[in-house]
Amino acid sequence: MHLAFPLIILSVAPWLSTPTAARNKHSSSLAVPDRGYSSALAAANRFLQAWQNQDHETGLLMLTDAAKQSSSQERTDSFFSSGNDAAYEIARGRKLKGGRYAFPVTFFISDSESNRSGRTQKSQIIVVRAGKDEWAIDKVP
Repeated sequence: MHLAFPLIILSVAPWLSTPTAARNKHSSSLAVPDRGYSSALAAANRFLQAWQNQDHETGLLMLTDAAKQSSSQERTDSFFSSGNDAAYEIARGRKLKGGRYAFPVTFFISDSESNRSGRTQKSQIIVVRAGKDEWAIDKVP
């Protein structure tokens, strides 16, 4: 076997093991989101923390009037009764039209009355600009 072949393989191997995103500096997944995105994501996180902590008051204060009107009091109360081991995961959001962002959310809801692991529920949260530096939740998951 020729000695050059193993040297070629060794020199190419690191390049082959490098993820595509690391080689492509212009990857869209590495794009820096706009300022509105970061603020909307922070608002979504605060709202979901209120859900996780069963903090009805904070959650209700973050809802737009339209979101309050489209959901019954019973449904809203049920939503904020998440249970002690409730958790959530926010996926990368996307900008909608003018000051609106959509964030996919997965809820992990435990079943405290049994030994089962609980259930997951996929949904989406819509965050809207409600003022200069204010954001509100326009769609309750």
